[in-house]
Amino acid sequence: MNIFADFTQRVKKTLEGFDLKDGEGRSVDLSRVVVESPRDPAHGDLATNAAMVLAKPLGLKPRELAERLVEALSQDPDITETSVAGPGFINMRVAPAFWQRVLRSILENGTDFGASSLSPAPRVNVEYVSANPTGPMHVGHIRGAVVGDALANLLSFAGNEVVKEYYINDAGSQIDTLARSAFLRYREALGENIGEIPAGLYPGDYLKPVGVSLKEEFGDKLTSMDEEQWLPLVKERAISAMLELIRTDLAALGVEHEVFYSEKSLHERGDSNGSKIDRMLGGLREKGLVYEGTLPPPKGQVPDDWEDREQTLFRASDFGDDTDRALKKSDGSYTYFAADVAYFQDKFERGFTETIYVLGADHGGYAKRLQAVGQAVSGGKTEVVVRFCQLVKLMRDGEPVKMSKRSGDFITLREVVDEVGPDPVRFMMLFRKNDAPLDFDFKKVTEQSKDNPVFYVQYGHARCRSVLRQSVEELKDVKVDDDALANADFSLLDDTGELELIAKMAEWPKIVDAAAETHEPHRIAFYLHELASSLHGHWNRGKEMPHLRFIDAGNAKLTLARLALVHAVSLVLNSGLSILGVNAPEEMR
Repeated sequence: MNIFADFTQRVKKTLEGFDLKDGEGRSVDLSRVVVESPRDPAHGDLATNAAMVLAKPLGLKPRELAERLVEALSQDPDITETSVAGPGFINMRVAPAFWQRVLRSILENGTDFGASSLSPAPRVNVEYVSANPTGPMHVGHIRGAVVGDALANLLSFAGNEVVKEYYINDAGSQIDTLARSAFLRYREALGENIGEIPAGLYPGDYLKPVGVSLKEEFGDKLTSMDEEQWLPLVKERAISAMLELIRTDLAALGVEHEVFYSEKSLHERGDSNGSKIDRMLGGLREKGLVYEGTLPPPKGQVPDDWEDREQTLFRASDFGDDTDRALKKSDGSYTYFAADVAYFQDKFERGFTETIYVLGADHGGYAKRLQAVGQAVSGGKTEVVVRFCQLVKLMRDGEPVKMSKRSGDFITLREVVDEVGPDPVRFMMLFRKNDAPLDFDFKKVTEQSKDNPVFYVQYGHARCRSVLRQSVEELKDVKVDDDALANADFSLLDDTGELELIAKMAEWPKIVDAAAETHEPHRIAFYLHELASSLHGHWNRGKEMPHLRFIDAGNAKLTLARLALVHAVSLVLNSGLSILGVNAPEEMR
């Protein structure tokens, strides 16, 4: 039950009844007409811009059209008051009976209130984290992991068929480096003094268990082999060990991918048609989207892989990219970008209508090239969405926490989660827009105070559940269950604070739709904080004015109505926290 969509349709239907025509006798476009919350709640429950957006094409003054619309809307039994504000905005107050229906809808739908059921459900692929499998997840991966996971949950709640995917970068030179680093730890496990880890290899202790497992499997046999013999053996086992480490780290954060897609598989020749990259290149050639040529050097620092030679190029600039992109180097080998194109083509062939990439801020230049790939390969049939996550600065008591990945002395994702728990990590990573910098203070995120957003919201849910448990003890002769609450007399809820809580919950479906449409899961966290604030505010009013308390042992009917309100708040909080991947506790001590 999206009241904003509902009343938008009512306003449009009323306007259609006016049979409005523009200066050329055409029906006016009503697509820009919306109903939203007014900026100042004192002005009403809802507001529409109808007169403001339609007056000019109709050759009317906004107030002239607004006054006509106000008169017509006043006939709606669910609208108790209408008024014109400013140059032509229309404010409306909703009848108590309508708010009662909203509350009943929440209780009937439970945690599914606000969810959508799209038919057919669009298939969406969300790829996130996708860190090189060369070590454990570190703090730089946390935000992308949380944002991607919450976004996937949000889109699923909004009615999409979603696949959570991790792209394994297992075909680059970094994998050879991983294997050589693991082989060094293997020699160490055999008893050799390896001394200081050579520059260019991964120095972390996390590779020691890999060395031990290699010793247990091969004994000292690998030492008698040439590198070309032992490298593929060690590489396979090192990748497997790192992926297991990555899965375990992500699971501690509550992140589980359904698909782990290997970059290496794109290069493997499956049949006479060659590899997936070969087939991709052939398809682009058939479309005339590939040519042989040279590229000017990029502005700024020239990357190591840039070539001032003729290469096989993709016409990316024809699809909005800043420049064309190399698919094949002058020596005939494929570029990293070629694998990206083949990977997208595979997603397109799997039937996704939308592909989402959640990337780190250091990939800022990837948006246009990925969107160009999407246009070229799918012919515009698959939308490509790219979301970037800015860096997270770790703080402790306001002081920066130093780290150095290069030396192997970096802070892992698991260390952060183990210290504060997954709930504070996930909520705080979403309590700021993904493309804005974020400070994460270990002390502040574990404080039990209203200044800690995750505590404030979780405590809101726990408070609701506590009230419901308390009611069972205090109303011993009154049945307090879902049926009793659903059949309570909601007309008894006439206090301003009670109606404001219902109105805030009525916003939930719109929040879900808007967050899903814009791919911004932080909107969910913001909304939950506002709902919790409304709950706590009304609770505090009850402390000062006993007649507003949720439980009144002397008035069972009023108490049941208020308990229904409390239960509804808990349902919406539970639903939103579930989208964020955060626990909704029954109690907090």
